[in-house]
Amino acid sequence: MPFVTIDGQKLHYLDQGTGPAVVLAGSYLWDHAQWVPQMLALSRHYRVIAPDLWGHGQSGPLPDGTTTLDDIARQQLALLDHLGIDRFTLAGLSVGGMWGARLALSAPQRINGLVLMDTYLGSEPAPTRDYYFSLLKQIEDTGEITPQLLDIVVPIFFRPGIDRESVLYQEFRASLALLPADRLRESIVPMGRITFGRDDLLPRLGELNARTTLVVCGDQDIPRPPAEAKEMAELIGCPYVLVPEAGHISNLENASFVTEALLMFLSERNRAV
Repeated sequence: MPFVTIDGQKLHYLDQGTGPAVVLAGSYLWDHAQWVPQMLALSRHYRVIAPDLWGHGQSGPLPDGTTTLDDIARQQLALLDHLGIDRFTLAGLSVGGMWGARLALSAPQRINGLVLMDTYLGSEPAPTRDYYFSLLKQIEDTGEITPQLLDIVVPIFFRPGIDRESVLYQEFRASLALLPADRLRESIVPMGRITFGRDDLLPRLGELNARTTLVVCGDQDIPRPPAEAKEMAELIGCPYVLVPEAGHISNLENASFVTEALLMFLSERNRAV
């Protein structure tokens, strides 16, 4: 398994395929396996990089001094420097889009294309921020995601009508239940506070390249509803796509639709280069 040491900790990533580089940046509480359907399809034509967030998957703990999404963006750019990747397309879902947009703004010359998926680049509205912070405090205090908290947290990631006995739903629930106390306290909780305490990036969206940006959102996304996707797309001046029958983890709830949308976007971007 490939690792690179950044800011004193080991960051894990997958690196599959050859061709133009594509970075798949995942959601909070998910690891690189979130992208399996897309990696299988994209790696036939592209070099696909899927990093694990700090404290997620096989990555080490959140490095000391990491306090903002800009820090995360800098660290992920260091991974790409390590891999010798100069230009790349980045598709970021949820927090992956939040730090991905910051990377695009800080190093626009490196970006071939940007896909912002089920994410929001404004600050978290105060009521939801405070609510999420209260959940994180409970996790920190108990050192676990209790069954009661799982009943609250897990449904947030899926469309309301999902079969709660499905493999997708149950495997995600089980993965959260197994997280050890040290990982929760050292990485998961502080990463959540970084995510939900983020600053407002909306005033800078006009700096993104509208011709090379796409906004994607599940049509039943609860935490990042389609209205936010529309708002961001209008500020950027780029198109946006709604994924039918999908919630927050749209790339798994409607994997074929998202995969085709990414393949089409990548084909157009790499023809233009």
